[in-house]
Amino acid sequence: MTVVVDPGEPPYDAPPFLELRGPLDTRSLEAALDRLAARRPDGPAWQHRLRPHGPGLHTLRLTMGAPGEFPAGLLADLLTDPPLTGRCVRTAGASPLQLELLADADAHPGTGRHVEQLAWDWHGPLDPERFTAAWQSLFDRESVLRSAFDDGPEPRIVVHDRVRAEVVRLPHSTEDWASVVEYDRRRGLDPRRPGPLRVTVLGGGPLVSVTAPPTRVLLTYHHALLDDWSARLLLREFYRAYLADGLLPGGERRPDMDDYTQWLARQDVGPAREFWTDAAPPPDAAHSPLPHTPDTPGASDPSASTSAPAFHGTGTGTGRTRLRLTAAQTARLGAWAAGWGSTESGALQAVWALLLYRATGSADPRPVRFSVTVSGRGIPFDSVERLPGSLRNPLPMSVVVDPRSSVPALLALLRDRALDMAAYEWVSAGRIRGWTESPDRPAGPEGSLVAFDGRPRNADGLAPELAARGIRVGHPETLGAHTAFPLTLAAHHDEAGGLVMTVTYDRTQLAGIGGVLAHAAYLLDELPRIAGEFTTVAEVLELLSAADLDAGASTDTGTGTGAEVCPATDGGAESGAGDSTGTGAGAGGASAIITLRPSRKPGVGTVCLVPAHSTPRFRHDLLARSYRGPESLVLLGTPPDDARAGYDALRPLIDAGGPLVLGGFTGCGVAAYGITRLIAENGGRPPLIVLTGTATSAADLARLLESAAERAG
Repeated sequence: MTVVVDPGEPPYDAPPFLELRGPLDTRSLEAALDRLAARRPDGPAWQHRLRPHGPGLHTLRLTMGAPGEFPAGLLADLLTDPPLTGRCVRTAGASPLQLELLADADAHPGTGRHVEQLAWDWHGPLDPERFTAAWQSLFDRESVLRSAFDDGPEPRIVVHDRVRAEVVRLPHSTEDWASVVEYDRRRGLDPRRPGPLRVTVLGGGPLVSVTAPPTRVLLTYHHALLDDWSARLLLREFYRAYLADGLLPGGERRPDMDDYTQWLARQDVGPAREFWTDAAPPPDAAHSPLPHTPDTPGASDPSASTSAPAFHGTGTGTGRTRLRLTAAQTARLGAWAAGWGSTESGALQAVWALLLYRATGSADPRPVRFSVTVSGRGIPFDSVERLPGSLRNPLPMSVVVDPRSSVPALLALLRDRALDMAAYEWVSAGRIRGWTESPDRPAGPEGSLVAFDGRPRNADGLAPELAARGIRVGHPETLGAHTAFPLTLAAHHDEAGGLVMTVTYDRTQLAGIGGVLAHAAYLLDELPRIAGEFTTVAEVLELLSAADLDAGASTDTGTGTGAEVCPATDGGAESGAGDSTGTGAGAGGASAIITLRPSRKPGVGTVCLVPAHSTPRFRHDLLARSYRGPESLVLLGTPPDDARAGYDALRPLIDAGGPLVLGGFTGCGVAAYGITRLIAENGGRPPLIVLTGTATSAADLARLLESAAERAG
C-alpha cells in the first residue's frame, strides 16, 4: 500500500484527501480509523468517503463534524504498516516470564530490548516462491507465530487464525550486510502485533553461478514469544517445508504455549519458594566485573565497602563486543572442564565468578552473584523439547569465591548449584525476586547475565537432504540481544567449532569492558594449561595480574591466546555470518539537508525524503540511484522528532520557491504531515506526501515520487 496525501486547495483549512494505491483491505482501513477515533474519545467526529477509481486506486475524502485537525500523517503510517492478520480465534494466559519480558520491553520503547537475531549463509539455488511458501506453511501450523499480546491491564495472548509471514527480500546491491542487520535490529518487533518473527533475505535466486556470493538470511524475533531454542526448532521445520515444495505436512502443533501455561499453573510453588529463598545471595554480593575507579563514590575511602560499583544505565545506547576462542582452544577447554566433572558452560561461569571477585580487590572470601540462562526445557512436561515459545529463563546464581580454595572446587560448586536449580528452572526471575526481597533484605543492583547457547538435538539434521538439491546452509549464529541486564555475555559455538562470546552492555561501561574481556579470554585459554587439582583461586588471579593485559586490546589479547576481542558500536557485532557494525541515525534536534542528487536543470523543484528512525540510510541511497526525474533529491539528515525541526531545515528550499514533494517509508508520516501544516500556516504551498510500506522496493518508491513531482510541477 502507498498513500499520497494531498493537502487540497487554498486556504488549506479543510482535511486533506488521501490517494490509496495498491490492494485495499477495507477492514484494515476501518481498524485504522477506529484507532484514530479511540485516541480522541472527546474530539471531533470524523467521517470518511471512500471512492474506487479502478483496480488498486481509491480516494479517501475526510470530513469533520466539529473543528479540529485530522491526523492524516498518522493515518498514512497506519495504512502503510497494517497488521498482517486475520481474525482472533482464541485467547490464552501468558506465563509469568512472558509478562516480565513484555513489561520490560514496554518500559524501554524504541530500544530493541529482547529482540534477537539469528543469521546464516545459504549456498546454492534459492526458489523465492518456495522459500516464502515454506515460511507461510510454518506460520499456519505454529500457533505461536500467529500470537500477540493484547492491550489489557493484565495482558493475555491472542491467537489469530491467519498471519502472513513477513519475508523481506533485498538484492545483493543493497549496501552491506552489516547495515541490513542493523536496520532490521533498529526496526524491532512489537509483541502486540501478531507475527513475532521476521525473515530478511539478501540476494538469492533459483539460478546462481559458482562465483556468486552466498545468500544471507536473517531471522529476527522477540523473546517475549520466542527464545533462541525456538528459533532453531522453527528453522529445522522450515527446511522440512522447503524440501516438501513449500508445504509442511501435519496439523497444528500440540502441546503449545497455552498447554505449557496451564501446566505452570498446576505446579506447587512451595518447594520452589523455599529453595530460592535459601539460595538468595546477600545484597552486598559482588556483581560488577569493573573495578573501582577514583570517581566511584566511596572508592577513595579505605573503610568503604569493597563491593564493586553498580552498573548505571543512562539510555545512551547499547554496545556489543565479540570475543572468539579458536576451535583448538575450545576443544582444550571442553576436555579440561569435563575432567573435573564440569562443562564449557561451567568453565565460563567460573571465569566470570573469578572476574567479579577480582573486581572487589578483596583478599578474603566474598560472595559474588550473576544470573545464568536455562533453556526452561528440563521439566517434566511432555514434548517440551519440541515446543517453540518463550521458556529460556534467567536465574540468579551466587557462590562464595575463596582465594584459598582450588579452581576445581569452584567448578564443582557452580556445577552443584546448577543441578540444584534445575528442578525449579520454570520459576521466573520476577517471582524469585518477589519471594526473596523484603524491607530488611532489599535487592542489590542488577548484575550481569551469562547465557550459554542451548539448542535442540539434531537441529542441523537435514543437511544431506538439502545437499541433494545443491544447497548447503551455514551454521546459524545468534547475534546477541539487549536484555534487561546492564551486561549480557552470550556464548555459542560457530561452524568451525570455536567458542564465540558476544557481550552486550551499556555503552557508559565501554572504557573498561575491553580489559575485562581480555582477561576472560586469557583465563579461558590458560586454565586448561595451568589449573590442576590443587591450583588455588589466588594463584590464578596472581597469574592474571602478572600477564599485564592491555585493557584496550581490540584484535588480540597479546597473551598468546589468539582470542579475538573486537569492539563494535551501537548494536554491531563482529566476525562470522550475519555480524553487524555501525551506528544509526541520530534523533531529535534540527536536521541538516543531505543532497543525494542535484537537479538536472534549474527551477524544476525538489523531492525531499523524510527518514524514519527504523529506515536505514542505504534505502535512501538505493532510491537516489533509481530516481529518473529532473528534480533534486534531498534527505533530511536525521529523523525529525518534531515537525518544527524538519520545517526549519527545509526553510531555504521553501523560501527559494519551486515545487516540493515529501516522501518516505512508513513511520515518517506524522513528521511529514506536520511539516506540510507548518508550510501552509506560514503562507506557503503545502507539498504532496508520498508514503509507502517497508516492503515496497526503492525503485518502486522512486517511480511514485517521479509521478508526484510531475503532478506538483
